[in-house]
Amino acid sequence: MGYHAILAFDLRQYYPSYVEADDQIALLSKPRNKGGNSDLASAGFNIINSIIGSGIIGLPYSMKEAGFPLGVLLLFVVAYITDYSIILLIKGGNLSSTKSYQELVKKTYGLVGYLILSTLQFLYPFIAMISYNIITGDTLTKVFQRIPGVGLDVLTDRHFIILLTTIIFTLPISLYRDIAKLGKISLLSLILTIVILIIVMVRTVTLSPQVPKSENAWIFAKSNAVQAIGVMSFAFICHHNSFLIYGSLEEPTLKNWSQVTHISVSLALVISVVFAACGYMTFTGYTEGDIFENYCRDDNLATFGRFCYGVTVILTFPLECFVTREVIANVFFHGNLSTVFHVVVTVVIIAVATGVSLMYDCLGMVLELNGVLSATPLVFIIPSACYLRLSKERWNHSDNL
Repeated sequence: MGYHAILAFDLRQYYPSYVEADDQIALLSKPRNKGGNSDLASAGFNIINSIIGSGIIGLPYSMKEAGFPLGVLLLFVVAYITDYSIILLIKGGNLSSTKSYQELVKKTYGLVGYLILSTLQFLYPFIAMISYNIITGDTLTKVFQRIPGVGLDVLTDRHFIILLTTIIFTLPISLYRDIAKLGKISLLSLILTIVILIIVMVRTVTLSPQVPKSENAWIFAKSNAVQAIGVMSFAFICHHNSFLIYGSLEEPTLKNWSQVTHISVSLALVISVVFAACGYMTFTGYTEGDIFENYCRDDNLATFGRFCYGVTVILTFPLECFVTREVIANVFFHGNLSTVFHVVVTVVIIAVATGVSLMYDCLGMVLELNGVLSATPLVFIIPSACYLRLSKERWNHSDNL
């Protein structure tokens, strides 16, 4: 134990006001454990992919629900809360000397809190995996239907597409042990997302004059703003894999994490606002929950956009699998999985998620369930509650507000 740590320990006993300085020592000290293999850029790509990998497609609909001006404002608010709260999570981890979301909650709220968080942290990515399979099956079948010579055969069967993409893509990628290896995959996903954004922008210019504007299309606020917040929260949540990405940094310090978080969330916000605005301005009150449902089936540019979106969802799937596997490893295997168990657990998780997605195709129900049960507490409640419990500073200190 270094001199400053001993001094802080002694002063903490006799001078409560010194605890704030003690917090700063804990937060700014170098990490005890060696970092991972991920540079700042790769970690940033993983965060961005986690945020906009799939949820972006519903953001134009959130503008319809909230009212366009209020919707844009809410996007900024949700992005700010996301940025603030995932940094708060890592601060809490540093204060409690914990290396995972589960350990942090166990340290602050005991076994009951640990079990509740473990359930939520497993449910959110697991249900997301189911929804990604449903999206993949529904999206790519529409793409293959547009290919000349492809009739009503296996390529237009959603069950076959889900099984094919699982076996060839999502399962092999999910078998990686190091999340840093997903950095290049997340970069590809980001590039495809930008391609989708460009397609939506082009169609705003070409289609918007032809689509009649709905009544009250530009009203400031509408009554369904709460539902819109749910859609935005689902799009921006990345808290469940924050510790994994933080731990993958070559030098996992709060300074590096804050830098990565600010840049990643800001870029995700810019893409999200432009995408939501362009999508809504094209169709206004006629905007669907999946913006691609608004485009004609014979629109080749939109079909290419659907293909890009399907691939993006496939590339986002492994990030969620990493989290579900980590939760199971922490709860049942004390955080360590042998190579055999690593493969077995991964295969079982993906097999169950795939089986459910083959039986059900109601995406709306899946997303609503996930938003209500998991996203809200993971984003808005638990990070702040943990930090407030750990920090000995006054509850109304600027860092706690």
